[in-house]
Amino acid sequence: MNDPVALIQALYADFGRGDLPAILARLTDDVSWTFHGSIGLPYMRTARGPAEVARWFGQVAEADGIQAFEPREFFAGPDHVTVLGWERTQALPAGRVFETEWVHLWSLRGGKVARFVGMFDTAAVAAARA
Repeated sequence: MNDPVALIQALYADFGRGDLPAILARLTDDVSWTFHGSIGLPYMRTARGPAEVARWFGQVAEADGIQAFEPREFFAGPDHVTVLGWERTQALPAGRVFETEWVHLWSLRGGKVARFVGMFDTAAVAAARA
């Protein structure tokens, strides 16, 4: 896929369908996948390679019940895409719901994702888990 925005939109569509194999197929073998945050959730870390990214998604599913997930704005260059979005998520197992805006940074190589960096409002997440 030559259009960076189309690639990332397809990846978000895969996520919306829960199609992890399709997501993993869009990653380079040496992908670096990082989510920044300070509240100590297991997915606030860097995963390297598709197998570790698959484990990362499992950790997200154990900690968060995502109810709504909206990529809203896409800003692209020839080999990168920045996405601004929003989500509503139930903190598991406590059950409180939080809403947060997020930023995702995607770096591409050879039509695949080589690097992902994500971040969101960790204060909102911490309040839902308190």
